[in-house]
Amino acid sequence: MILTVLNITAPVFFLAAVGFAWVKLGFEYRVAFVTRLAMTLSVPCLIFVALMKTQIDPEALAALSLASLAAYALVMFGIFALVKLARLDVPTYLAPLAFGNTGNLGLPLALFAFGEVGLGYAVVVFAVMAILSFTIGIWIVSGGGSLKRVVQEPLVGATVLGAVFLWQGWETPQFLTNALELIGQMAIPMMLITLGVAMARLETRAMTQAVWLSAAKLLICLAAGWATAQFFGLDPVAAAVLIMQVATPVAVTSYLLAEKYGADAQPVAGLVVASTLLSVLALPVILAFVI
Repeated sequence: MILTVLNITAPVFFLAAVGFAWVKLGFEYRVAFVTRLAMTLSVPCLIFVALMKTQIDPEALAALSLASLAAYALVMFGIFALVKLARLDVPTYLAPLAFGNTGNLGLPLALFAFGEVGLGYAVVVFAVMAILSFTIGIWIVSGGGSLKRVVQEPLVGATVLGAVFLWQGWETPQFLTNALELIGQMAIPMMLITLGVAMARLETRAMTQAVWLSAAKLLICLAAGWATAQFFGLDPVAAAVLIMQVATPVAVTSYLLAEKYGADAQPVAGLVVASTLLSVLALPVILAFVI
Protein backbone atom coordinates (compact mmCIF):
# COMPACT_ATOMS: atom_id res chain seq x y z
CA MET A 1 0.00 0.00 0.00
CA ILE A 2 2.85 2.39 0.86
CA LEU A 3 4.49 1.73 -2.51
CA THR A 4 1.17 2.26 -4.32
CA VAL A 5 0.61 5.62 -2.61
CA LEU A 6 4.19 6.69 -3.35
CA ASN A 7 3.78 5.79 -7.02
CA ILE A 8 0.73 8.07 -7.12
CA THR A 9 2.03 11.06 -5.15
CA ALA A 10 5.73 11.07 -6.07
CA PRO A 11 5.26 12.29 -9.70
CA VAL A 12 3.06 15.13 -8.47
CA PHE A 13 5.54 16.48 -5.95
CA PHE A 14 8.52 15.71 -8.22
CA LEU A 15 7.16 17.96 -10.96
CA ALA A 16 6.44 20.70 -8.42
CA ALA A 17 10.03 20.30 -7.18
CA VAL A 18 11.26 20.77 -10.76
CA GLY A 19 9.53 24.17 -10.89
CA PHE A 20 10.88 25.09 -7.46
CA ALA A 21 14.44 24.17 -8.45
CA TRP A 22 14.09 25.95 -11.81
CA VAL A 23 13.51 29.29 -10.09
CA LYS A 24 16.15 28.73 -7.43
CA LEU A 25 18.70 28.08 -10.19
CA GLY A 26 17.91 31.53 -11.60
CA PHE A 27 16.13 30.49 -14.81
CA GLU A 28 13.28 32.61 -16.20
CA TYR A 29 9.70 31.38 -15.85
CA ARG A 30 6.77 33.62 -16.75
CA VAL A 31 3.98 32.47 -14.45
CA ALA A 32 1.40 34.89 -15.89
CA PHE A 33 1.90 33.58 -19.44
CA VAL A 34 1.89 29.90 -18.46
CA THR A 35 -1.16 30.34 -16.23
CA ARG A 36 -3.06 32.09 -19.02
CA LEU A 37 -2.06 29.38 -21.51
CA ALA A 38 -3.23 26.68 -19.10
CA MET A 39 -6.53 28.27 -18.07
CA THR A 40 -7.58 29.49 -21.54
CA LEU A 41 -6.38 26.60 -23.71
CA SER A 42 -4.95 23.41 -22.23
CA VAL A 43 -7.27 22.98 -19.21
CA PRO A 44 -10.46 23.64 -21.23
CA CYS A 45 -9.28 21.06 -23.80
CA LEU A 46 -8.53 18.62 -20.98
CA ILE A 47 -12.00 19.13 -19.48
CA PHE A 48 -13.83 18.82 -22.80
CA VAL A 49 -12.04 15.66 -23.94
CA ALA A 50 -12.25 14.05 -20.50
CA LEU A 51 -16.02 14.58 -20.37
CA MET A 52 -16.61 13.59 -24.00
CA LYS A 53 -14.61 10.36 -23.75
CA THR A 54 -15.63 9.32 -20.25
CA GLN A 55 -17.51 6.08 -19.83
CA ILE A 56 -19.12 7.27 -16.60
CA ASP A 57 -22.90 7.18 -16.47
CA PRO A 58 -24.33 10.71 -16.90
CA GLU A 59 -26.54 10.20 -13.83
CA ALA A 60 -23.44 9.47 -11.74
CA LEU A 61 -21.81 12.65 -13.01
CA ALA A 62 -24.95 14.63 -12.17
CA ALA A 63 -24.94 13.19 -8.66
CA LEU A 64 -21.28 14.12 -8.26
CA SER A 65 -21.99 17.67 -9.45
CA LEU A 66 -24.70 18.08 -6.82
CA ALA A 67 -22.48 16.48 -4.19
CA SER A 68 -19.67 18.87 -5.09
CA LEU A 69 -21.95 21.88 -4.67
CA ALA A 70 -23.17 20.56 -1.32
CA ALA A 71 -19.61 19.81 -0.17
CA TYR A 72 -18.39 23.31 -0.94
CA ALA A 73 -21.45 24.80 0.76
CA LEU A 74 -20.55 22.86 3.91
CA VAL A 75 -16.90 23.85 3.59
CA MET A 76 -17.77 27.54 3.24
CA PHE A 77 -20.06 27.37 6.26
CA GLY A 78 -17.37 25.66 8.35
CA ILE A 79 -14.60 28.03 7.21
CA PHE A 80 -16.79 31.08 7.80
CA ALA A 81 -17.43 29.92 11.38
CA LEU A 82 -13.70 29.28 11.86
CA VAL A 83 -12.72 32.71 10.54
CA LYS A 84 -15.32 34.44 12.71
CA LEU A 85 -14.30 32.54 15.85
CA ALA A 86 -10.65 33.40 15.21
CA ARG A 87 -11.63 37.06 14.59
CA LEU A 88 -9.90 37.14 11.22
CA ASP A 89 -10.71 39.25 8.15
CA VAL A 90 -13.38 37.45 6.10
CA PRO A 91 -12.42 38.83 2.63
CA THR A 92 -8.80 37.81 3.20
CA TYR A 93 -9.27 34.29 4.59
CA LEU A 94 -12.65 32.85 3.55
CA ALA A 95 -12.18 32.20 -0.18
CA PRO A 96 -8.56 30.90 0.01
CA LEU A 97 -9.45 28.44 2.78
CA ALA A 98 -12.67 27.30 1.08
CA PHE A 99 -11.45 26.68 -2.49
CA GLY A 100 -8.52 24.29 -2.82
CA ASN A 101 -5.95 23.48 -5.47
CA THR A 102 -8.19 21.04 -7.37
CA GLY A 103 -6.44 21.80 -10.66
CA ASN A 104 -2.70 21.67 -10.02
CA LEU A 105 -2.86 18.85 -7.47
CA GLY A 106 -6.32 17.32 -7.64
CA LEU A 107 -6.42 16.43 -11.34
CA PRO A 108 -3.05 14.64 -11.52
CA LEU A 109 -3.64 12.81 -8.25
CA ALA A 110 -7.01 11.56 -9.49
CA LEU A 111 -5.47 10.47 -12.79
CA PHE A 112 -2.58 8.60 -11.17
CA ALA A 113 -4.78 7.04 -8.46
CA PHE A 114 -7.90 6.07 -10.43
CA GLY A 115 -7.02 6.37 -14.11
CA GLU A 116 -9.22 7.97 -16.76
CA VAL A 117 -12.40 7.31 -14.79
CA GLY A 118 -10.96 9.15 -11.80
CA LEU A 119 -9.86 12.02 -14.02
CA GLY A 120 -13.40 12.31 -15.41
CA TYR A 121 -14.80 12.59 -11.89
CA ALA A 122 -12.05 15.02 -10.83
CA VAL A 123 -12.77 17.28 -13.81
CA VAL A 124 -16.37 17.64 -12.64
CA VAL A 125 -15.33 18.64 -9.11
CA PHE A 126 -12.70 21.00 -10.52
CA ALA A 127 -15.25 22.65 -12.83
CA VAL A 128 -17.73 23.16 -9.98
CA MET A 129 -15.00 24.64 -7.78
CA ALA A 130 -13.74 26.91 -10.56
CA ILE A 131 -17.20 28.30 -11.28
CA LEU A 132 -17.78 28.96 -7.57
CA SER A 133 -14.33 30.55 -7.27
CA PHE A 134 -14.94 32.88 -10.24
CA THR A 135 -18.29 34.00 -8.79
CA ILE A 136 -18.57 33.72 -5.01
CA GLY A 137 -14.80 33.69 -4.49
CA ILE A 138 -14.16 36.90 -6.41
CA TRP A 139 -17.22 38.51 -4.83
CA ILE A 140 -15.83 37.76 -1.36
CA VAL A 141 -12.33 39.01 -2.12
CA SER A 142 -13.27 42.10 -4.12
CA GLY A 143 -16.73 42.96 -2.82
CA GLY A 144 -18.41 42.35 -6.20
CA GLY A 145 -18.75 39.68 -8.85
CA SER A 146 -19.59 39.52 -12.54
CA LEU A 147 -21.82 37.02 -14.33
CA LYS A 148 -20.27 38.14 -17.63
CA ARG A 149 -16.84 37.07 -16.36
CA VAL A 150 -18.14 33.58 -15.61
CA VAL A 151 -19.71 33.17 -19.06
CA GLN A 152 -16.49 34.31 -20.73
CA GLU A 153 -14.29 31.78 -18.90
CA PRO A 154 -13.16 29.10 -21.41
CA LEU A 155 -13.30 26.32 -18.81
CA VAL A 156 -16.99 27.05 -18.19
CA GLY A 157 -17.75 26.76 -21.91
CA ALA A 158 -15.64 23.60 -22.14
CA THR A 159 -17.52 22.07 -19.22
CA VAL A 160 -20.94 22.83 -20.70
CA LEU A 161 -19.93 21.64 -24.18
CA GLY A 162 -18.33 18.49 -22.80
CA ALA A 163 -21.45 17.73 -20.79
CA VAL A 164 -23.63 18.14 -23.91
CA PHE A 165 -21.39 15.79 -25.92
CA LEU A 166 -21.47 13.26 -23.08
CA TRP A 167 -25.25 13.47 -22.74
CA GLN A 168 -25.84 13.11 -26.48
CA GLY A 169 -23.12 10.51 -27.03
CA TRP A 170 -21.41 12.69 -29.63
CA GLU A 171 -17.73 12.66 -30.50
CA THR A 172 -15.55 15.03 -32.48
CA PRO A 173 -13.73 13.71 -35.59
CA GLN A 174 -10.72 11.62 -34.65
CA PHE A 175 -8.15 14.12 -35.95
CA LEU A 176 -9.74 16.89 -33.86
CA THR A 177 -10.00 14.67 -30.79
CA ASN A 178 -6.31 13.80 -31.11
CA ALA A 179 -5.37 17.48 -31.39
CA LEU A 180 -7.51 18.52 -28.41
CA GLU A 181 -6.20 15.61 -26.36
CA LEU A 182 -2.61 16.57 -27.15
CA ILE A 183 -3.25 20.17 -26.06
CA GLY A 184 -4.96 18.96 -22.90
CA GLN A 185 -2.03 16.73 -22.00
CA MET A 186 0.05 19.88 -21.48
CA ALA A 187 -2.15 20.99 -18.61
CA ILE A 188 -1.16 18.67 -15.78
CA PRO A 189 2.65 18.86 -15.98
CA MET A 190 2.49 22.58 -16.77
CA MET A 191 0.30 23.33 -13.74
CA LEU A 192 2.47 21.24 -11.41
CA ILE A 193 5.71 22.92 -12.53
CA THR A 194 4.03 26.33 -12.20
CA LEU A 195 2.94 25.43 -8.67
CA GLY A 196 6.58 24.78 -7.76
CA VAL A 197 7.67 28.05 -9.38
CA ALA A 198 5.04 30.04 -7.48
CA MET A 199 5.98 28.36 -4.20
CA ALA A 200 9.64 29.30 -4.73
CA ARG A 201 8.74 32.96 -5.22
CA LEU A 202 6.31 33.42 -2.34
CA GLU A 203 7.34 35.46 0.68
CA THR A 204 5.51 34.54 3.87
CA ARG A 205 5.02 35.82 7.40
CA ALA A 206 3.09 34.59 10.48
CA MET A 207 3.56 30.94 9.61
CA THR A 208 2.29 29.69 12.99
CA GLN A 209 -1.19 31.01 12.23
CA ALA A 210 -1.01 29.65 8.70
CA VAL A 211 -0.15 26.15 9.98
CA TRP A 212 -3.07 25.82 12.39
CA LEU A 213 -5.51 27.35 9.91
CA SER A 214 -4.31 24.87 7.26
CA ALA A 215 -4.82 21.96 9.65
CA ALA A 216 -8.31 23.20 10.54
CA LYS A 217 -9.15 23.63 6.83
CA LEU A 218 -8.07 20.04 6.14
CA LEU A 219 -10.31 18.64 8.89
CA ILE A 220 -13.32 20.71 7.80
CA CYS A 221 -12.86 19.71 4.15
CA LEU A 222 -12.44 16.01 4.94
CA ALA A 223 -15.61 16.04 7.05
CA ALA A 224 -17.59 17.90 4.36
CA GLY A 225 -16.38 15.63 1.56
CA TRP A 226 -17.08 12.43 3.47
CA ALA A 227 -20.53 13.61 4.64
CA THR A 228 -21.73 14.62 1.17
CA ALA A 229 -20.33 11.46 -0.45
CA GLN A 230 -22.31 9.38 2.04
CA PHE A 231 -25.47 11.47 1.72
CA PHE A 232 -25.53 11.25 -2.10
CA GLY A 233 -24.56 7.58 -2.12
CA LEU A 234 -21.62 8.06 -4.51
CA ASP A 235 -19.79 5.00 -5.78
CA PRO A 236 -16.38 4.35 -4.13
CA VAL A 237 -14.25 6.00 -6.84
CA ALA A 238 -16.45 9.10 -7.09
CA ALA A 239 -16.53 9.40 -3.29
CA ALA A 240 -12.75 9.04 -3.06
CA VAL A 241 -12.18 11.68 -5.76
CA LEU A 242 -14.62 14.12 -4.13
CA ILE A 243 -12.99 13.76 -0.70
CA MET A 244 -9.51 14.16 -2.14
CA GLN A 245 -10.42 17.15 -4.33
CA VAL A 246 -12.19 19.04 -1.55
CA ALA A 247 -9.23 18.40 0.77
CA THR A 248 -6.58 19.85 -1.57
CA PRO A 249 -4.47 22.71 -0.16
CA VAL A 250 -4.90 26.44 -0.71
CA ALA A 251 -4.37 27.32 -4.38
CA VAL A 252 -1.67 29.70 -5.59
CA THR A 253 -4.39 31.49 -7.56
CA SER A 254 -5.84 32.61 -4.22
CA TYR A 255 -2.66 34.60 -3.64
CA LEU A 256 -2.85 36.08 -7.14
CA LEU A 257 -6.49 37.10 -6.62
CA ALA A 258 -5.64 38.68 -3.25
CA GLU A 259 -2.93 40.75 -4.95
CA LYS A 260 -5.23 41.71 -7.82
CA TYR A 261 -8.20 42.83 -5.71
CA GLY A 262 -6.33 44.56 -2.89
CA ALA A 263 -6.79 42.01 -0.10
CA ASP A 264 -3.99 41.28 2.39
CA ALA A 265 -1.87 38.95 0.24
CA GLN A 266 0.89 38.04 2.73
CA PRO A 267 -1.31 35.89 5.04
CA VAL A 268 -2.68 34.16 1.93
CA ALA A 269 0.88 33.42 0.80
CA GLY A 270 1.52 31.85 4.19
CA LEU A 271 -1.58 29.70 3.80
CA VAL A 272 -0.44 28.52 0.37
CA VAL A 273 2.96 27.43 1.67
CA ALA A 274 1.72 25.89 4.95
CA SER A 275 -1.21 24.00 3.44
CA THR A 276 0.83 22.72 0.50
CA LEU A 277 3.58 21.43 2.80
CA LEU A 278 0.93 19.85 5.02
CA SER A 279 -0.57 18.16 1.97
CA VAL A 280 2.74 16.39 1.32
CA LEU A 281 2.00 14.43 4.49
CA ALA A 282 -1.79 14.46 4.44
CA LEU A 283 -2.63 13.51 0.83
CA PRO A 284 -0.74 10.18 0.90
CA VAL A 285 -2.57 9.27 4.11
CA ILE A 286 -5.93 10.25 2.59
CA LEU A 287 -5.17 8.23 -0.54
CA ALA A 288 -4.17 5.22 1.55
CA PHE A 289 -7.62 5.25 3.15
CA VAL A 290 -9.71 5.91 0.04
CA ILE A 291 -7.97 3.62 -2.47
